[in-house]
Amino acid sequence: MTPVADVPEAELFRAAFPESQFPQVQWNEGRRPGALPVQAWCTETTHRDGQQGGLPLTADTGLQLYDLMGQFTGGSGALRQAEFFVYRAADRAMLQGALERWHDGHPVEPTTWIRATRKDAALVAALGVRETGMLASASDYHTFHKFTPGGRSQAARTYLDAVQAVLDAGLRPRLHLEDATRAPRDFVLPFVAEVQQLAASYPASQSPKFRLCDTMGVGLPLEEVSWPRSVPRLVRALLEAGVPGEHLEFHPHNDTHLVVANSLAAVLAGCAVINGTLLGKGERTGNAPLEGVLLHLIGLGLTEAPDFTTLNGLADLYADLDQALPAKYPLFGRDAHRTRAGIHADGLNKFWPMYAPFDVPRLLGRPLELSLTQDSGLAGLIFLIKTHTGHELSKDHPGLRALHAALQEEFAAGRQTAVEWEEIAERALKLRGQEAVVASEP
Repeated sequence: MTPVADVPEAELFRAAFPESQFPQVQWNEGRRPGALPVQAWCTETTHRDGQQGGLPLTADTGLQLYDLMGQFTGGSGALRQAEFFVYRAADRAMLQGALERWHDGHPVEPTTWIRATRKDAALVAALGVRETGMLASASDYHTFHKFTPGGRSQAARTYLDAVQAVLDAGLRPRLHLEDATRAPRDFVLPFVAEVQQLAASYPASQSPKFRLCDTMGVGLPLEEVSWPRSVPRLVRALLEAGVPGEHLEFHPHNDTHLVVANSLAAVLAGCAVINGTLLGKGERTGNAPLEGVLLHLIGLGLTEAPDFTTLNGLADLYADLDQALPAKYPLFGRDAHRTRAGIHADGLNKFWPMYAPFDVPRLLGRPLELSLTQDSGLAGLIFLIKTHTGHELSKDHPGLRALHAALQEEFAAGRQTAVEWEEIAERALKLRGQEAVVASEP
């Protein structure tokens, strides 16, 4: 057995974990996927799927949300479109406000969502958008039970009739292949081919887009899995059918915990666009959380970094709407960067990257937090005081030790809740003066 050899300095894999950036992907030699797009980006569906998931948007709050999207993406190109309902007056007011902002330079293009019927196509024709999404349910779960008498052929005819109306109105159709991860190849591929053939005589600006929807979250990020559950196989099938990667979107739901993994699998297979919501709001378990997807797209070198710090304002907006993020929601939950263990706090005191995945305060605009428990130790108290005052006390500071002993007595007496900064702030702030006195004594 070869013994572990000592080295003069630590190997921190700085190419993968740069000090001031999100983690970067490093490929093994010759293993970079050949289908990987040159660029990848996201589109947003909070005004549609977020509302379906219970987000109570008025015209005003919907436009606040849209403004935050613009601040988030800026000139990065990371977020390019947002889709809106058109059936209620409040939704049309949101859309019109968004269109006005977009014409004034807002970076996120407003689009719409309709059912794939000629009646709905007529509804969006005069709204001022360039593109509309169209619900085109693709699985037999839908085509056999959504239509009367039902079946694939009738569903396809209905969708194609609506596509024709959208094309005639001068808009680009975006076909949402609902339930694609349970849909038969014999429906998906012929239908895609018919849409492309129908659009062939129209300008290139109206070339159809297709959105692969993992509606029930049953897709898998695995190459070896058979159709239709393999997300990479679905993506490749549409690419081979002539759909350009930049006209292909993947829209997953998180029912089985695979929403980000499936999004990345789609991109690695050649899909350039992921559709979801910022902070994951959406129906049932939610849509792809685009901040999580984008963190990895940045690491893959496929997009520029947007301003993640603006999402703190979005989290506040959701809280104001009684839709606060779960406390442990990744990246932006209240406790996402909060530790309670003394060994972790001690590590943060000695070398903060030990227990942080990246520079959280700089990149997310959020502090590394700590809640004091009976297991936090002196290290936890030192870290909490340093975080809120910028001043680091030594472990042998008498006032610090007295404060720690007092807290331990509370826990020994049966306290079950953690101690937060606000509870000890007054006592902790006095310790700096005590340290000055101690330092001056002979």
